[in-house]
Amino acid sequence: DKILSLAPKGIKIYDIEWLNNEGLLFDDKDAPKVVKYFIDKKIDAIFAPHCNFGTENAVAQVAKQVLKPLLIWGPRDEAPSPDGIRLRDSQCGLFATSKVLQRYHVPFSYIVNSKVTDNVFAKGFLNFLKAANVVKFTKNIRIGQVSSRPQSFYSVIVNENELLEKFGIETIPIELSTVVRLTNAAINENTSEIKKISDGFKKIADFSRLSQDEINKIAALKYVLTGLIKTNNLQALAFQCWDELQVQLGICSCFVQAIITDEGTPVACESDVHGAISSLMLQAASMFEESTFFSDFTIRHPKNDNAELLWHCGAFPPSLRKNKKEGFIDKHFVLPSHSIGTCNWQLKNGNITMIRFDGSGGNYSLLCGEGKTVDGPFTKGTYVYVEVNDWPMWEEKIIYGPYIHHISCSYGNFAPVLYEATRYIDRLTFDPANPTLEEIKKYLREN
Repeated sequence: DKILSLAPKGIKIYDIEWLNNEGLLFDDKDAPKVVKYFIDKKIDAIFAPHCNFGTENAVAQVAKQVLKPLLIWGPRDEAPSPDGIRLRDSQCGLFATSKVLQRYHVPFSYIVNSKVTDNVFAKGFLNFLKAANVVKFTKNIRIGQVSSRPQSFYSVIVNENELLEKFGIETIPIELSTVVRLTNAAINENTSEIKKISDGFKKIADFSRLSQDEINKIAALKYVLTGLIKTNNLQALAFQCWDELQVQLGICSCFVQAIITDEGTPVACESDVHGAISSLMLQAASMFEESTFFSDFTIRHPKNDNAELLWHCGAFPPSLRKNKKEGFIDKHFVLPSHSIGTCNWQLKNGNITMIRFDGSGGNYSLLCGEGKTVDGPFTKGTYVYVEVNDWPMWEEKIIYGPYIHHISCSYGNFAPVLYEATRYIDRLTFDPANPTLEEIKKYLREN
């Protein structure tokens, strides 16, 4: 009951009470039954609490064949009875199981030997569930890529073949001309639906600077992209947001990207597929409870040497605004077209996790770090300033790569979750900025 109470809403737990009178796996002969049951149920992770010494081979057989993130733990054993008899040796069993798992080359996580009521157990169990969710939304997923990258953006070049072979990540190409054609058609053919969407937009932000025709175009683009996401079973989008879109439709996609991200499908700017993967991983780390925002590292804070401006021309989700009642949609102030559709608001205060999935030369790594928001000068677009432990160190990491100026961000502290997730993502190296690897490990084992 304690374990069930710790699981976030929506998580379904399958037990093995049906296996035998004890509801426990202790016989190697029963391992195939458990394997079949778990595979049939399409589980995403396995939790193997140890009640005593033994059964390490049965646990390893199940884990090796099911091939899902595995968590092992054992309750802290009682003191020997007055006559010197020990009832169980669960910690000893953990040591045996971990050895067999290593022999089988099965990655696993563990929680320090503890009571089920201890904070370290609750912390480790929830961290594992979030990590398993990251793994689920990193392997064998589909990323929609709307058009190729902007011509000058060599920094967002990706290797589709490597993403597919190494991580099972499919890149689904969508022509920008298709999006434009469907958007123009939607304006004329789906007037009631477009009106409903545009009316909803006006409840979120101030659209007074736009004409109704311009709002309808933005609503139609939202309608089309939402449909393409559903039709193609996409988990995230990488969108070529400039400058052909402005030529063809006369709008910017920023507000649409912000809204779709708020609805649970992260959208990365400038056809940045690696950025879309980063945002999806981070949104999964929060169990999709809070939106991510896709940002540029832009300028250093003018007075704080360890603070940086997180900015983009207008694609940060409205749910993250500092003031829910403020924010307006306006013209792009950088692009020569100055097309309408960009968001303008400052984000709220809080702790922020920033990550970047990226690669070069066939090697992939995950930059990960945490910071906190600080005050800073006003700037147009969507923005927030974040302070980290040592910005020059962060800057050096980005410069030597394989990272770029794009960074995926989320409110909360998810470095331990992402560290745990990378155990199960082959060929992806965890690259922590702050907290350090040792600080993360210490946090997970402390009560």
